Amino acid sequence: MSSATKRKHVTREVEQDFSLPEGGQTVVKVVAGRGNNLHEVQDHVGNSFLVSMPNKFRKNVWIKRGDFVVVNPIEEGDKVKAEICTILYKEQIKYIKAENLWPAGFEKSEEAAQDLSKLKIKEVNSNSEEDSDDESDIFQNTNRPVIEESEESDSSDEEEESNSK
Repeated sequence: MSSATKRKHVTREVEQDFSLPEGGQTVVKVVAGRGNNLHEVQDHVGNSFLVSMPNKFRKNVWIKRGDFVVVNPIEEGDKVKAEICTILYKEQIKYIKAENLWPAGFEKSEEAAQDLSKLKIKEVNSNSEEDSDDESDIFQNTNRPVIEESEESDSSDEEEESNSK
């Protein structure tokens, strides 16, 4: 099987497969990437541990901080405690919540994140109305010369042009 065909099948499986956690599988949240296809995750209780990404996902599917994954525990690892079996997207998370299999510890963190995002939006809107003309927060490139034009120089240039005609 070519790499393009493999990638196509893997991404289709990840995006369209709506499976529920079975047996010893658990839903965990990705806290950080540790390199070499290892990720630090946190379970619904708050325990942090490392999980590995299997070969079929490597260079085909990417995960980032805050994503949720389903993991299978492995016994032979000292530091690595589990292996990722499914990467969860919004629709898959909604499906698991509808089946009442979503861990209660993650619902609280999502509600808090939504509340914080609402607060940030309100804060940005209130500041943008008051300080719409203030450009002091705009980044200035120090690699370019600063050319300041005053209104007086513009009006004097116009007067000179009209007098010369």
